[in-house]
Amino acid sequence: MRILLVEDEPKLASVISKGLTGKGYAVDTLGDGQEALTRIIVHAGDYDLIILDLMLPSKTGNEICKEAREQGVTVPILVLTARNETEHKVELLLAGADDYMVKPFSFDELMARIQAILRRPSETLPTILRAGDIELDPVQHKVTRDGKDIALTLKEFRLLEYFMRHPNEVINREDFIAHLWDFNYDAFSNVVDVHIKNLRQKLDRKGYPSIFETVRGIGYRLRA
Repeated sequence: MRILLVEDEPKLASVISKGLTGKGYAVDTLGDGQEALTRIIVHAGDYDLIILDLMLPSKTGNEICKEAREQGVTVPILVLTARNETEHKVELLLAGADDYMVKPFSFDELMARIQAILRRPSETLPTILRAGDIELDPVQHKVTRDGKDIALTLKEFRLLEYFMRHPNEVINREDFIAHLWDFNYDAFSNVVDVHIKNLRQKLDRKGYPSIFETVRGIGYRLRA
């Protein structure tokens, strides 16, 4: 999914961004608190998670949490902090953070926290996603059809996961790009169509209609 990383330490931001991109997430990175708050309020619907450093120029992570929640932003927020006091942790949670991590931390721990948060959407969803005889396990990164393993690339997997979280809904290309590619992506590229073509080749069965329906002039729908 798509993550907004707000971290003003360039080296740490680079390490986290590269690690998350390598796991198949689209990542936008900002280093200024006020700029981050503006992006969060205006583009909250584009993100599935916000990773927010506590000490930032212009505005602190704590202030960003409070103001974003006051503006009705419901995107999960994971705060990065150098302080480990209990009172400080309580303050972060009361400000609207969904979770926090104390620096320094391992990337494996960060991934575990992210996966845990993303399994807690506003509506309860099953751990294993199913559409007909297709099953997708977001944690094990595994896809099967009729019990047989299907090998997908990271981007194909994220695209299928997005489809399966919105079964029978018509999804336009802009929605895919907003959630699966970063802010600098060229919206006029045909990469979405290419990935869906690849998914059809891997998941469809000969002699049967494609599970991915093309809705002319709008986008695509997963027949579930």
